Amino acid sequence: MKILVVALAGIGDALMFTPALELAKKEFPDAMFDALVMSKGSEDIFRRLPQFSKVLRFDFLSEGLIRSLKYIYKLRGQYDYSINVYPANRKEYNIIQYLIGAKHRAGVRYNRMDKNSLGFLNTVRIPEDDALHNVEENILQMQSLLSFSAPERPALNFPLFEEDEFAAESFIAVNNIRRDVPYVGFHAGCSPLKNHTKRRWDPDNFIELGKKLITESNVNILIFGGPEENELKTEIKEGINSSNCFVTDMKNLGESAALIQKCDVFVTNDSSLMHVASAMQRKVVAVIGPTNSAYIHPWKTDYKIVSLHLECSPCFFYSPKHLACTRTDTEFKCVREISVDMVSGAVHEYLDQGN
Repeated sequence: MKILVVALAGIGDALMFTPALELAKKEFPDAMFDALVMSKGSEDIFRRLPQFSKVLRFDFLSEGLIRSLKYIYKLRGQYDYSINVYPANRKEYNIIQYLIGAKHRAGVRYNRMDKNSLGFLNTVRIPEDDALHNVEENILQMQSLLSFSAPERPALNFPLFEEDEFAAESFIAVNNIRRDVPYVGFHAGCSPLKNHTKRRWDPDNFIELGKKLITESNVNILIFGGPEENELKTEIKEGINSSNCFVTDMKNLGESAALIQKCDVFVTNDSSLMHVASAMQRKVVAVIGPTNSAYIHPWKTDYKIVSLHLECSPCFFYSPKHLACTRTDTEFKCVREISVDMVSGAVHEYLDQGN
């Protein structure tokens, strides 16, 4: 039995599929699971997992139509089953899965824009449930595709290598970071696609929060983010302007995960690193604006959601549309008006537990 996992979205979505993969491999130990990804981060995670025989990476966005079709043709007919990792409500993802040609193709029947995204191209479909977490949607998809049931709901799986942990230890040593005070991780970024930067808590808020935590609790602040967020990380470090504040510059996602594992609390937007922190079993304070937190809350770890719970929230559900706000008073009020005191209060609750 050959099964292809089509995970063409981001790092967080790949991580939230790992519990479904674990259950399926446990149920069918002789089945061969391969993965098809676009992002380097997703590849890094999946290559660590013993359940996968192969991890294939191809950047359909940059390679263009002709090369993409040639690549898909090479995969055609190799698999009995395939599954689109939730959420994958884009017509491109459904077309790619259809052209690869597995007889049994799993997908979700989305509540919004399902027809426009050609969801009908999939042969095994489950109805989307806005009350379920992404992990649960993936498990239900996999169970429906392979016809099995399992009551377990495993944690996210992101194994670390010895070299990852060595890199994290080296970062602490080289930067002379004190080990006798709490570490608080910050991730001020998130995906820039489809106007999603509007989901970000303002960098000035992270700056004020960092100053407040250092003054009140004598913590170390570790600022995380990918290379594309270097300017954002530098802005926050310079704004905090403290010897207790450090910008992380790790070589890959595994090294970042190993350093996140050393944080006592991780403060983050709705982002991929929020899920990495969940996989590392950290205490997470998540600043959530327009997103449905039922979908994406930190999985199987201790967490606090900081949100205004406005009457118009959540307004962002999975669809191909760009993120937009219809409010006439304050655009994206749901995230812009979350105060520093609200977030610092949640962080202090965790820090006080450690004392």
